[in-house]
Amino acid sequence: MNKNTIAGLLVGALALLSTAAPGCQSQAPLAAEGARTVSFEPSGTRVVPNQPVGPVPGIGDIAPVANPLGNDRTVLEEGRKLFVQYNCAGCHGGRAGGGMGPSLRDGAWRYGSSPDRIFNSIAQGRGQGMPSWGSRVPEQQIWLITAYVSSLRTPEEPEAPR
Repeated sequence: MNKNTIAGLLVGALALLSTAAPGCQSQAPLAAEGARTVSFEPSGTRVVPNQPVGPVPGIGDIAPVANPLGNDRTVLEEGRKLFVQYNCAGCHGGRAGGGMGPSLRDGAWRYGSSPDRIFNSIAQGRGQGMPSWGSRVPEQQIWLITAYVSSLRTPEEPEAPR
């Protein structure tokens, strides 16, 4: 290729990048910048702060948000069923003890172990391998899985390893 052909290709590529793709429209934030709302609690809507995706932990100084579904026995058991159904153990190992993905049973969590941080890790994904499930799994199911993952290593954990 000569210089004129390369320059023409670059100009064309820049023109494509500067125009929005059909159907791509930015949406106004639902709550505040970097947050979204979730409405699973009886009292109304709760704002769940988004965490940055990537290898740098994004914990900052945002106050933790509690799981709107709570952590009663039924919620934990439903979360465990979904953990199995969505094959989370395929990466995190049986009983979440670690595999290709990190152990969810230890105390050291790169992105935090509060319910909102676990929710964001599942929904948005994280760098170094955790895919984003937010577009494939309903939010209520992510909260159920979050409740189960939060119960690991506690007396409330359903079907804990022996």
